[in-house]
Amino acid sequence: MTETDRELAEQLNRRLRDVVLLLRRLTADQAITSQQASVLGSLEHGPARMSDLAAEHGVRLPTMTAQINRLERDGLVERGRDGSDARVVTVEITPAGRAQLVSTRDRRIAVLSGRIAALEPDQRAALIAALPALERLFASP
Repeated sequence: MTETDRELAEQLNRRLRDVVLLLRRLTADQAITSQQASVLGSLEHGPARMSDLAAEHGVRLPTMTAQINRLERDGLVERGRDGSDARVVTVEITPAGRAQLVSTRDRRIAVLSGRIAALEPDQRAALIAALPALERLFASP
């Protein structure tokens, strides 16, 4: 790793922090937190095992269980069992959870769209050009 790579990593880390804080502020008055929206987003394409959700979100199983308990209490997810192993707990998004996810995502997209529209054309082009690199950077190993 070169010094330039480290400097770039530090700058990217600061910008990612800014993005996370912005998204958290956007959901501050919503029915769900940004972390809960992220969990719902993980479930939008189908049920998942609790252990897989915990691993994906980088938390321990008890932490994910607490998140799922709150989402289940609010009717946004349902627990189930794996058909091949009844000991395995799965989680699935409910229609209410999907509606909440769409609402939260729409709000985020609206704010981001407004901010992107305020950029200069060359800045928007730079964002577009950076997307493939960001996709590769954050792809699963």
